[in-house]
Amino acid sequence: MNFRRLRVFAFVATLIFIWQVRTADSQQQPNTNATYHQLRTLLPGPATIVVDNFTLKRDSATFTFTHGEFALFGEVNGKVTGAVFGGTGHFHLTPPTTVERHNLQILTKKSEFDEDFTRVVLRFSDKTADELRKAAVSGKQAQPDSSLVQAATEFHTFQREHLFENIDLRLLEDVLSPAPSAEGGFFLAAIKGSTDSHLIFEIDPHGAPVVTPEEVRLSNWNQWGWTFPSAFHLASEYTAGTDSSRQENTPFHVESEDLDTTIEKSGFLGGVATVHLHALEDGLAVVPLELFPTLRVSHVEGEHGEALDFVQEKREEDADFAVVLATPLKKNDTAILKITYGGKDAVVNRGGDNYDPIARENWFPNGGTSFGSYSRYKMRFHSPKETSLIATGDKLSDKVDGKSRITEWDSMTPLPVAGFHLGLFVEKDGKTPDGLAVSAYANSELPSWAQGVRNAANDEGMGPQLGSHMSGMAVGNLNTTGMLPATLSQGTVAAQIYTNYFGKLPFDHLALSQQPACDFGQSWPMLVYLPICGFWDQTIQNQFGLNPADPYWKTVTAHEVAHQWWGHTVGFMSYRDQWMSEGFADASASIFLQKTRKTPNDFRDFWKQLKTQLTDRNADGFRPIDVGPVTMGSRLSSPKTGWSVYQNLVYPKGAYILHMVRMMMFSSKTGDADFIAMMHDFVDTYRLKVATTEDFKAMLEKHMTPGMDLDHNHKMDWFFNEYVYGTDLPQYHFETQLKENSDEDSLYFKLTQSGVPESFKMLVPVYLELSDGRAVRMGTVTIIGNQVVEKTIRLAKPPVAIKKVSIDYMHDVLAVEN
Repeated sequence: MNFRRLRVFAFVATLIFIWQVRTADSQQQPNTNATYHQLRTLLPGPATIVVDNFTLKRDSATFTFTHGEFALFGEVNGKVTGAVFGGTGHFHLTPPTTVERHNLQILTKKSEFDEDFTRVVLRFSDKTADELRKAAVSGKQAQPDSSLVQAATEFHTFQREHLFENIDLRLLEDVLSPAPSAEGGFFLAAIKGSTDSHLIFEIDPHGAPVVTPEEVRLSNWNQWGWTFPSAFHLASEYTAGTDSSRQENTPFHVESEDLDTTIEKSGFLGGVATVHLHALEDGLAVVPLELFPTLRVSHVEGEHGEALDFVQEKREEDADFAVVLATPLKKNDTAILKITYGGKDAVVNRGGDNYDPIARENWFPNGGTSFGSYSRYKMRFHSPKETSLIATGDKLSDKVDGKSRITEWDSMTPLPVAGFHLGLFVEKDGKTPDGLAVSAYANSELPSWAQGVRNAANDEGMGPQLGSHMSGMAVGNLNTTGMLPATLSQGTVAAQIYTNYFGKLPFDHLALSQQPACDFGQSWPMLVYLPICGFWDQTIQNQFGLNPADPYWKTVTAHEVAHQWWGHTVGFMSYRDQWMSEGFADASASIFLQKTRKTPNDFRDFWKQLKTQLTDRNADGFRPIDVGPVTMGSRLSSPKTGWSVYQNLVYPKGAYILHMVRMMMFSSKTGDADFIAMMHDFVDTYRLKVATTEDFKAMLEKHMTPGMDLDHNHKMDWFFNEYVYGTDLPQYHFETQLKENSDEDSLYFKLTQSGVPESFKMLVPVYLELSDGRAVRMGTVTIIGNQVVEKTIRLAKPPVAIKKVSIDYMHDVLAVEN
């Protein structure tokens, strides 16, 4: 390759590109497609039809329109796409699954959902209009009703300002498609109820937003935000047994992307994305892509250079981005889109060249399925020459040309997401014994907020009040580079432990990068973002009130490194399965603690804290563990149960599930060998693929030990129904009496299990805690229901005195003791 020529071309291309982005208004305009414009401005006509006791069934929902009038929207491309009802009626929903009925019970005190209404705005691409016309009462005429038009207008405003989903764009997909939907089409009802004034019931064969690939969703908006009381697959799928979080409902897949991205010192980001897509169904006419709303598209071309229409509304409204194809695709057809875009706020310079990548998942237009879909990425970045840029993939080149640094990257293999980090980095390198190259990066300068703290502590003119408050804090210069060796060591050791336990990564390197945010970490393939506050020593953390004894600071690096296995090597398709990513990463961090500490204290404290997260009541009076199963995912949080429930349930309980599996598979003779064999098999089977909860269950059943077969059917239904799909939490009471004799000891114990259904089964471990600090697991007790087990057993004389006999010493079972 002629790099001199490449540099010249790259520099010229960069100048041209920046000019293109900055002069976007003089080029192609969004939202000019005639059909889309018609949908966007459409309102119901003046003529109305009268209905009496009309029932409209949609999946598991029933709308009873007792009496009133419908005003239908006009046709678009020969299709009616909406209607507005005014009058009296009732909405009833019967969720088809036990889990969803349980969720409604918590939120509404009823397992089914009912709501009277006076107004309903319907948007659809199915046969609703035909059913409404058939339901019209013969001979009854209604006068034009301006309130129905007003209701449609209000919903348009609500959609843009609160729903943030472009319903008109979603309808455009079906209106322009020449192929009828196999599942009946899109349906949405915006319900003005007597109790809830902003209910949305939605059916989308492509997967309802937030809960995809599930197609049915009930959502509710109030001043606190959105909640999703119910979501599930189509009722017909449960009947046929085809419901699965593995469903591929999206109409296309992004096979690969070529990204040419410029990041200016101010943080302004511009790019040209060449998207290679593959149609998964007939009639693909509109391609919706995820893009951060402040990144504005200026031009879209097809593969032959033809300009294509695109949709992108105002950034603060329903700014969904989509491309309108010149000709609809048939199933298995391919297409190439070239998209030019740019804007601010997707990347923010926090001062000191600490760049914060705010738009981590959507800094470029992508398929929007996040960690459930894998694509290959080739990337070229233009950044300020004094900075270093780290990205997902292999670095192919790194050159400085004028004021720009140009780096090229190739993921080499499909990844669930692509990302980058930029800064004035100091680098330290290492390698695991298995050959994984690990590099740690810290910024040589502080972000502005940390500079302010440092200056205030030193009384350097940051204001008398702040300076007085901070004076005396021996914060030094808050430099983060001094902790690089410790960060590198933690990351390298964690990666080696996980390689031993889970198998090798499909990547040969890993970068650990300090970000300007203090309170969270994040992991992308081959790239880990770590909080700046983790790069300060315990003295400074104490002065910031961060409590360095908190297990978070001991495990944040280990947790994020674990995501290289859980979330990236093994992906998840659905929010129902995300517990495996976050929970497995937490459980992996506990293994890191166990393997890097001389005593089990940190390990046990870790699990004790997770149990506290699950069982302490929050400000709303709920214990997170009671709110719902881990498979409810992000929907667990609500204004009724508390917004922190997701964090305090999915992470710790997901971790406990894997930990309990590990403890059940543990053998005093072979240790973790059975568990390690299973996890290697799981990673090998789903390497660079998505795995579902059911996939993990099947893998566990493949490797389960005979002692775990409590139902004698080689199934783990008993465990999954209790802890994965359920909310059970057993209580244990344990009494012991030890009699010491000259040659052997005698142990009597009484174990009581309570607070569970009669079918609840568990293997409860019994430990001997010895005077030399060791704990030896004697064995397990199988206990079913609210039962008492009493036994007297003989013990061989231990080498040292028995200090205590206990259960659950290693927090083997998620339970509470009394």
